[in-house]
Amino acid sequence: MKITTGFVQTADVTVYLCPEHAGQPVPQLELRPAMKARGAVTWFYGRGEEAHVLIVGLGPEAKINAERVREAAGNAARAVHKEGFATVTVMLESFVRKPDGALSEEEAVRAWAEGWLLGSYAFDKYKSRKEARTVECLHLVCASEASYEEVLEQTTVRAEGAMFARDLCNEPPNVLHPESLVELVRERFAERPVNVRVYGEQELADLGMNGLLTVAQGSRYKPALIELTFCTDPSQPLLALVGKGITFDMGGMNVKSGRDISDARFDMGGACAVLGAMDMISRSELQANIVALIAVADNMPDAAAFVPSTVVTYPNGLSVQVGNTDAEGRLVLADALLHAGRLGAREVIDIATLTGNVGEALGLGLAGAWGDRKLVDTLAAIGEHCGDRLWPMPLVDDYEELLRSDYADMNNIPPISYGGAIVAALFLRRFVAESMRWVHIDMANTVQAKAARGYYPAGATGYGARLLADFAVSRAEANRLVVGGEA
Repeated sequence: MKITTGFVQTADVTVYLCPEHAGQPVPQLELRPAMKARGAVTWFYGRGEEAHVLIVGLGPEAKINAERVREAAGNAARAVHKEGFATVTVMLESFVRKPDGALSEEEAVRAWAEGWLLGSYAFDKYKSRKEARTVECLHLVCASEASYEEVLEQTTVRAEGAMFARDLCNEPPNVLHPESLVELVRERFAERPVNVRVYGEQELADLGMNGLLTVAQGSRYKPALIELTFCTDPSQPLLALVGKGITFDMGGMNVKSGRDISDARFDMGGACAVLGAMDMISRSELQANIVALIAVADNMPDAAAFVPSTVVTYPNGLSVQVGNTDAEGRLVLADALLHAGRLGAREVIDIATLTGNVGEALGLGLAGAWGDRKLVDTLAAIGEHCGDRLWPMPLVDDYEELLRSDYADMNNIPPISYGGAIVAALFLRRFVAESMRWVHIDMANTVQAKAARGYYPAGATGYGARLLADFAVSRAEANRLVVGGEA
């Protein structure tokens, strides 16, 4: 699909963005208040050769920001594709807020293009009848004569990285498993300025990565730690992005149950976020020093699988009693965090679908974040702008007692269900080197959308890919500005 900007062009459909309490953008049409509500899409079909008109509601004008525009674009994209139209003109010039407002023309162009591309996404590769993607040309009408070709190119790369994350997460486990993920990553980054190193079973054993080795015992697929290095400026402090890559989580011997547990494939959402971010970063000209660490395994019940009461010992000397095999994510992340310390990372962000408890605290729209408060605040601000929202959460030292074990240094699950997401973060903190600034993001509640909304289709959201990419950019920029001090 081609995206262009400029003045009005004839198209099958003309899209108007309508805030509440605004004037009538189309003089010949009478719009009802409900048509301008957030999320509303209303068709006015033309007769004969007349263009069709699509009204997209934005809600209260004072609350319009880039995220609202992305939402509107996603809603519009699905509506247009459903009707089967090929060319679309979007009237941005009457909507863009003035310099004293919150959204510039460039921001509106960027947001609409990103929302449209992400809203057009469909994971239908296994369907005999594919979902139609009919739009051939999307033209954005702007008030100025500015060229946004570079902006649109950057936005396309950004959307493709997020959709790569969605694709990985959506794949069924008979196709995407630890071994096939390794090969897919090698192939994806083969022509990029990224060094890919894979630690297999023997190297995991040599390095004492016993969490990965233990969790993978019940699977027919071998575990791995995937290390991707993007170093275009070695003078910068190393930033580590760590992702949990459990390609399918049956819970191990504490087997999950339910009528349909297909979404157990989403337990690699953290890994997908990191890989999507690296996809974007590796196609940019960013000057940075970044390593991505993906801990990859399946958690399956089998005669060889680890069982409750197993003790796992780590290279830092800590021993962990496995109270529940379905709390496997923290066991494999511990290996990756220790490895980040070995590599000399100064800052580390780990992201994982770690606990259902985080959703009970924050609902489905916000991930939780623990750790270095300055970094958490930076991530939260970035998330508000890019749409991958998160909320600062506390590391309550008094809750450390909930990690107690009768015969090891700690248990992998607390004895009560309350505060489980906090206790999981406290567990991970035990494996963070003192020299590292660390943030843990629990995205278990944001990894999927149950139904299409905004620019999210039903299924994997790709949460975290844009957040981590934007964070990497912000840290690289901060590092370049620092002279003789710490960012």
